[in-house]
Amino acid sequence: MDAVKYVNIDGREVPIEGEKNLLEVIRKAHIDIPTFCYVSELSVYGACRMCTVEIEGRGLLTSCSTPPEAGMKVKTNTAEVRQIRKIALELILANHDRECTTCVKSTNCKLQDISKRLGVDKVRFRSVQKPHPIDTSSTSIVRNPNKCILCGDCVRMCAEVQGIGAIDFAHRGHDVVVQPAFGKDLESVACVLCGQCARVCPTGALTPRSEVEAVWKSVNDTKKVVIAQIAPAVRVALGEAFGYQPGELTTGQIVAALKIMGFKKVFDTCFSADLTILEEGNEFINRVTNNGILPMFTSCCPAWVKFVEQHYPEMIPNLSSCKSPQQMFGSVAKSLFAAELGIAPENMVVVSIMPCTAKKFEAKRPEFTHDGMPEVDHVITTQELVQMINQFGIQFRDLQPGSLDMPLGFKTGAGVIFGNTGGVMEAALRYVYEKVEGKTLENPDFHAVRGEAGIREAEVTLAGKTFRLAVVHSLANARAFLEKLKAGKIQYHFIEFMSCPAGCINGAGQPVNLTPGYKAKRTKGLYEADKMLQLHKSQDNPYVKELYASKLGSPGSEKAHHALHTHYNARRRMRGKSMIIVDGKQHDKLEIRVCVGTSCYLKGAQDILHHMTRYIHEKNLQDIVQVKATFCFEKCNKGPTVKVGDLTITHCDVAKAVQAVDKALAARQAKG
Repeated sequence: MDAVKYVNIDGREVPIEGEKNLLEVIRKAHIDIPTFCYVSELSVYGACRMCTVEIEGRGLLTSCSTPPEAGMKVKTNTAEVRQIRKIALELILANHDRECTTCVKSTNCKLQDISKRLGVDKVRFRSVQKPHPIDTSSTSIVRNPNKCILCGDCVRMCAEVQGIGAIDFAHRGHDVVVQPAFGKDLESVACVLCGQCARVCPTGALTPRSEVEAVWKSVNDTKKVVIAQIAPAVRVALGEAFGYQPGELTTGQIVAALKIMGFKKVFDTCFSADLTILEEGNEFINRVTNNGILPMFTSCCPAWVKFVEQHYPEMIPNLSSCKSPQQMFGSVAKSLFAAELGIAPENMVVVSIMPCTAKKFEAKRPEFTHDGMPEVDHVITTQELVQMINQFGIQFRDLQPGSLDMPLGFKTGAGVIFGNTGGVMEAALRYVYEKVEGKTLENPDFHAVRGEAGIREAEVTLAGKTFRLAVVHSLANARAFLEKLKAGKIQYHFIEFMSCPAGCINGAGQPVNLTPGYKAKRTKGLYEADKMLQLHKSQDNPYVKELYASKLGSPGSEKAHHALHTHYNARRRMRGKSMIIVDGKQHDKLEIRVCVGTSCYLKGAQDILHHMTRYIHEKNLQDIVQVKATFCFEKCNKGPTVKVGDLTITHCDVAKAVQAVDKALAARQAKG
C-alpha cells in the first residue's frame, strides 16, 4: 500500500487524494481561492490568474494548472499574491460594463463577489474597450459582450462538453472577443440553445432571456386566465436560491407562491410526462412489432432535437414523434381542458416553469402554434421564478405549502424522474414491461439505466426478446455515440438523449451552483420524490386514464396523435449570404446555388461546385450565369442539394446539375 503524500498549505499538512491540481487540494483544506476560468468539468485554462499562489522554491504559479506534489510548501495569501490578484481584477474591471445595479446577474455575479472579497474599492486603469451591441437575436439566451471577462468558460463548455463550438475567441490583443462564427448573432449560427454557456458564465455576459415582464403583463390582464406548469427538476433546485440544500423538495412552497402572485391554477408537467410515456412507449412497441425505424430516440429535450435537425438530419426519422411533456401539457390544457373550465382557449395563458433555456425556443416553434395560438405562451426558468418571487416580496421560507390543482397536477413517480438522466428511459421501461409481458411489474426500479456516466448501456429481456438500451447525456457524448451508430459499430433499440450534463436537473435555467456534489443531490431528490408517491408507473395515473377514456381514445390513436405528436425537419446551421464563385455580367442571369453545408459537403457538394464552375468557363457562360456556394436549403437528408434558377434538385450529381443548367438556358433562349 502506497504511503499517503502531503502538501503543506499555509502551515498545514493536507493529503493528496487523487486531486488533479493544487487548487482542488487547497479547496479541500477549506480555503476558497477565487477563480473565474476554472470549472472542474472543463479543461484547465489558467487565464484569469485569480488562483495564483506562492510555492516555495518555484515562486508564483496558478494553482489550477499546477499538479500537487508531495512536500510542496504553498502559501495562499501572501502580500504579493493578494497584490497580483487585485491588479488582475482591476484590469478586468477596467474593460467591464460596470452598470451592476441593472445587470440580471447582480447579487449573483462572481465578479461582484470576488471584487468584494478582495477589497477592490477603485479601478486604477483606463478602459480601452469599445462598446459592443448586445445580441438579443436568440429566443433563449442574451449575449452582452460588454460584460465578458474573457475567462473562456463558455467557449470550453460549448466545445468540450457540448461539442458544438458555436462561440469562440476572435481577433488578437486588446481586440480579442468571444463571439459566434464570423461575428454573427447567436440566432444565425449552430447554437442549440442549451444555455450551458450561460450556466458557467461568471458574469452577465451570457444569461437566459427573460420573459418575466411578459408573464406579469398576462397575470395583470383581467381578461386572461393564467395557469402554470412546473417541470420535475424545478422542485429540487429552486429552494437553493432561498437557503435550502440541493435536492430539497419545495413543490408546495412554489405552488403557494404562484397562487399569491395571481396564477389561477398550478399544475405539474409530471402529469404530461406520464402522458408522454404512454405515447412514447406505445410508439416504441409499434416500431418493434411493425419493423419500424430503430433505434428510436427520445424527443423530450429541445436542444437535443435541434442538434439532430442541424447535425444529423438523416436521423430525424429515428426521433420519437411525441411532443415533449411541456408541449403535451400546453396542447391538452388549451384544446381539451380549457372547455372544462369554461374558458376560451385564446384567453388561457399557459406559463411553463422550466429548468431549461431551450424550452423557450421550443415553445415558439411553428409546429406548436395553431391558428396563431401557441400551445405554451411563456416559458420562464427557475431563475426567473426566483426573480418574480423576490419582486413580489414573498417570504418563501415562511410559506405554508400549497397543493397542486387537479386533474393536471396529479402524477406518478415515473413522471417525476424525467428530470434526471436515465429517468425517461426508466419511466418508459416501467410501462413497456407491463405492456409486453402482460403482467404487473412489482419492483419499478431499473437501476441499470441510472448513474452518472455520460454514456450508459443496458439490456432488458421482455417476452423472450432482448432489447439493447442506451442513455446519453451532453451533446459531445451524443455526437460520439451517433458517429458509432452511423458506422454500424453499435446497435440499439431505444436510446435516451439529454443535452445537459446529468439531465434537466442541471439545466441552464436552474440556480447556478458549481459546488461539488450538487448534481447528485438534485438527482437523489427526484428519486426520493418518486419513492414518496403511491404510484410509480405512468399507466397507473388515474387522470391520464380518464383523459384517454373521455378524450383521446387510446395511446397512439388518431386523436392522440393529432394532439400529442409532431414532426421535425432538417435545419440549417449557419444563416448568411451566399459566396459568389462565378458572377455573370448580365442583369437577368441564371443563378446556380450549390449547398456546401457539412451534410451536403460530405456527400459530394464540393465536387459538384468544382465541376459546375469549370463547365461554365468551358462553355463561356460567365456573362449569363452566376454560381454561388451557399450554406443550406434545409434538405440535409436529401443532399447534395443544388438550385438552378427556381428548380431545387435533391440527391444531385454533376450530370443532373449540368442537364438542369442546359435546360434552363435553352428555355431562356427560346423565350428570346
